[in-house]
Amino acid sequence: MARQLDEQIAARFPVGRRLRVLDVGMGQGTQALRLARAGHSVTGLESDAEMVRVAREALAVEPEGIRERMRIIEGDGRETGVHFLPGSFDVVLCHGVLMYIDEPDALLAGLARVLAPDGLLSLLVRNADALAMRPGTAGDFGAALAAFESDTYTNRLGLAVRADRLETLTATLAGIAAPLHAWYGVRVFTDNVPNEAELPGGGELERVLAAEDRAGRTDPYRRVAALLHLCGVRG
Repeated sequence: MARQLDEQIAARFPVGRRLRVLDVGMGQGTQALRLARAGHSVTGLESDAEMVRVAREALAVEPEGIRERMRIIEGDGRETGVHFLPGSFDVVLCHGVLMYIDEPDALLAGLARVLAPDGLLSLLVRNADALAMRPGTAGDFGAALAAFESDTYTNRLGLAVRADRLETLTATLAGIAAPLHAWYGVRVFTDNVPNEAELPGGGELERVLAAEDRAGRTDPYRRVAALLHLCGVRG
């Protein structure tokens, strides 16, 4: 997904421009820190106090220049209007958040509001049209059959959460004046790999990433990806 995001940023903004980036639901700050290291001014917004603590600890060991380019705010992504003025950011990330929001339209409208004209909105969501893939490829065909009729699933934390459909989000993005510009699949082949699995060596990891990258931008593979990465552009 980082490759996809960098591709979209490079296509929209001049090389070397320091962008104003907002990462809503930044978690432990992986993407936020990566973009701060790349020279951008990054604000991370996170509601979970433990994740905020972890992100701040990670930031504390970075060089001073990176620490100066990044700030972390403990707050709810549905309240961007409380924290930021309209048009405050060139890039807004919202990765792995919508599945925890029952009614995401208001959140999305708030994200579009804080985007500057021609700004980039990057969403990562669970793909509701592929919910049967994980249990099906794992051999749990009862769960696979049930997934065909559902927009919810149980994640790896054991929580019941929701998924989104490409067509629905395409319409929503158009409605908030940040129409879909590009979309990718994420985790086409590797969704069932356990979180604790060791990374392959000997060049195999690069082959895995290359296969995922190609599948994530190629039909029909990207349509059955576990996750969808949608990029909208503010009109």
